[in-house]
This record gives sequence, C-alpha cells and structure tokens, in this order.
Amino acid sequence: MKKMKKLTVLWVVLSILSVSSALPALGADTIKIGEIATVTGDFAAYGVAEVESVKIAVEEINAAGGILGKQIELIMYDCRTRQEDMVNAARRLVESDKVVAVIGPSGSGLCIAGAPIFNRGQVPHIGTLPTNPLVTVDETGKVRPYNFRICFLDPYQGRMMAYFASKDLGFKKAAVLYDVSSDYSQGQREFFVESFKEFGGEIVADEGFRGEDVDFRSQLTNIKDSGADVMIFPFMGKALPLAIKQARELGIGLVVVGGDGYGDFMWEVAGDALGNTYWVSHVDQYDPVLKPFFDKYEAKTGTECKEFMNAVMAYDCVYWLKDAIERAGTDDPVKVRDALEATRGLKLMHAVLTMDEFHNPKDKDGVMLVCDAAQKKALFFKKVRPE
Repeated sequence: MKKMKKLTVLWVVLSILSVSSALPALGADTIKIGEIATVTGDFAAYGVAEVESVKIAVEEINAAGGILGKQIELIMYDCRTRQEDMVNAARRLVESDKVVAVIGPSGSGLCIAGAPIFNRGQVPHIGTLPTNPLVTVDETGKVRPYNFRICFLDPYQGRMMAYFASKDLGFKKAAVLYDVSSDYSQGQREFFVESFKEFGGEIVADEGFRGEDVDFRSQLTNIKDSGADVMIFPFMGKALPLAIKQARELGIGLVVVGGDGYGDFMWEVAGDALGNTYWVSHVDQYDPVLKPFFDKYEAKTGTECKEFMNAVMAYDCVYWLKDAIERAGTDDPVKVRDALEATRGLKLMHAVLTMDEFHNPKDKDGVMLVCDAAQKKALFFKKVRPE
C-alpha cells in the first residue's frame, strides 16, 4: 500500500470585510484547485457534504501520486449562501490564489453570480448541482466559455416532474409552491408548468414565497382550496420540510412532487409528513456502485452521507477535473477549459459523462425517489427520461 501523502487544505471563511487564511500556500510545485461551498447558511447541509467529498477525492488522488506528478493544493471558501460572498470568493480564487479551476457550489444563483469573474479571469468553473440554464449560457443563449456543470438542468427536471406527475401518477390538476427569490426555483417552476400543460394538465394554483420565509400557511390554504390533486415543490433548503409539515398540519394529504432539493435532513423537521412525496434525483442512493464511496465518507467523517447527491457530484467533479488536466497535459487554466469542453465518454462513479455544446451533460437518466415514512428514507422508485 502506498504511503498516504499529506493533503494541504486551505479552509477560509470569507466575509465581505475580511479574509483569513488557515495555512500558507505551498508554492508552484502543486496544482491549486479551488472550492466554494455553502458551509454555513440555509444550504449548509449540502455544502458540508460537498466539502468532505472533495477532500476525500483529493486525498485519494494525492496518495496515488497526484496529477502530472504534482500534489493537489485545495483552497476552500465558504460563500454562506450569499451571492456577494460568492463573488468575493470567486475573485479571491481567480485573482489572488491563482487556481487552475474551481468546483462548486450547488446553487444556481450563486454560480450565475460568480460567472463573470471566472470568464474574465479565464479560469474554468464546475458547478456541482446548479440546474438553471443560465449557469452555462448568458441571457442571449451564448455559451459562457469557462462555466460547466456535472448535473442535468432545470428544463429537464421540470419536464421530469411534469412527465412523472402526469404520465406515471395520472394527475391532471397541479398546484405549485415556489421561491420567487431563487433562480433555481423559478426555472423549475417555469419548465414544469410548460410541460405539464403540454401533457394535458392544468395549473390550478401558483403560489410564491421568498427564501427567508418560514410560514407557508397562507399559500397552502389557497392550494387546499384550489382543487389540486398534486402539489409541486420546486425549491430547496429548510423551506422544503417546513412547507410539507405545515401542509400536513392543514390537512392537505396530496402527493408532493419536487426537484432535486431533497435531503435526509428534512426528516428531522417534517418526520412522517414526508411520506407520499417524490423527488427528482441525479443518482440512486442505493446503487451498489456508490456504496464504497459512502462507506469511505462515513469512515472519514464519522457521519452518514445524508446529502448524497451533493456528495457524489462533488466527488466526481474532482475526478472529471483530474481527467481534463491530464488530457491537457498541463495545469494551464485555458487548456484545462478546452479539455473539459472536449470530455467524451468519461466513466465517473455515478455516470458516463459527455459534454454537449452548452457545457451540460448529455443524455443522463433522471431518477425518481419516493419517501418511505416507515424507514425514514428516500428509496429508489424508477428511472425517468421524459418524452
């Protein structure tokens, strides 16, 4: 067994006013990779899973000899679920730390906010789970040259939810509750509504809230009175379990279908109310291929890998970047960008990855999960590739 080489991680909590570094930089004999994650704030559960998973991947790669004979130097920033902190973190990584590439975070709005920094600085950025189309293209539809993602998009998710609710579950009248302050949520809502109508469905309630809200009873009461036969929840974070719990408390027993915002943390808030809910997923948590990774995660962190989608995507982002640097034969960010764009048939842990012309994965199946209240788990229900 090879001796484990030391991993140096620079963990920085970034604020608007100041930046503090935990450790000095190693120097030019390393390949610097940046990570931005939501380690604090409403999406902290997702961000912590990504940080731990990236560290596991980097430790593995460094122990096996690194990339191009160099060790990875990992520099991390917490953007605290705030766009201004995302911009500051991106600027720091590009302009001061001189990283080869940046991984994360998962939020669409955060990635969109940082996009100008990465493109101006010519440093490739890979989003872990940002599903809004504008992460990799601008408002005119032009590709953002330095922005990539490893997940499928909101149009695909919205259509998946509509196809599943209509074709698989047979519902005809949908009520939507969404976060008006979130690019992610607005995008999924838009594409769900469009597709559900295409499949012959009717939108009987369309209720909005703002991300900081914790009381959804007014909107849910409108939904209860709407005659809906299914509720669509295209948002994420703490609002999800709160809204589900409040819906059940109001006597709303409708099936809930949501996007990829599901996380195991939701059971702590909503409990049995999560039963009879279905969620889009990028991976099947119980796929045996993933078990060695989850075992490793638990051994490293002492905790179960609950936010499994974020963890798997972040881990595979590191190996995708490793592959791109090796194919480029250099850690020059521009050439690494070219290699990321040229990715074809790359076998990663969770999928085979091919980039399309818009820097999105091509032909990835989606998974629907169903929450089982007895087991307090989200179980695999079926794979979906909508028409």
